[in-house]
Amino acid sequence: MNYLAHSFLTFTDRQIVGQFLEDFIRNRDRYSFPKDIQDGITLHRAIDTFTDAHPAIHEAKKVFSPLVRLYAGAFVDVAMDYFVANDLSLNSLEGWKNHSQKVYRVLNENYEFLPENFRRMLEKMEEGDWLYNYRFEKNIGYSMRNVLNKAKYLDIDIPVHEAFVKNKSFLRECYIDFFPDLLQHAKGINALLQMEN
Repeated sequence: MNYLAHSFLTFTDRQIVGQFLEDFIRNRDRYSFPKDIQDGITLHRAIDTFTDAHPAIHEAKKVFSPLVRLYAGAFVDVAMDYFVANDLSLNSLEGWKNHSQKVYRVLNENYEFLPENFRRMLEKMEEGDWLYNYRFEKNIGYSMRNVLNKAKYLDIDIPVHEAFVKNKSFLRECYIDFFPDLLQHAKGINALLQMEN
């Protein structure tokens, strides 16, 4: 899952910090953070493991794998954020706006824990309100282009966004089959984490 989904699948403010840190730290550094931030890191990993194994995600990857092969999962993650952002059964539009503002506030309140490369990204994320704006197709296009830019062996002109738009109905069905299961899984992981505290 991508940034919006990870931030949504949290149960405390500090878990939000951990969810974002996971992609920016070395494994051995995770234990240097307070326990509630470590819980967010653990939750992020559990979400990724569950996502990678889910049958609906395997189906969704088929949209992108002919174009980007092993990178298909990264593009599915971005696509899923579009459906999360537009899922009004999870939150209203005002609720999503409030959620995005809360995430930026929490991250800034925990600025001391953020590595420099994440601080730079956070500034851009907040300025463009990425989390809320994932609800727009064109912004998913920007995110997919960003993945292409970062990938070592992918051409920037691969039409992944076009594949997303063309297969949006199919990908939505994959999301519908998948996300409720993920939500329940995240709640279960959080319950285990709270028992440890």
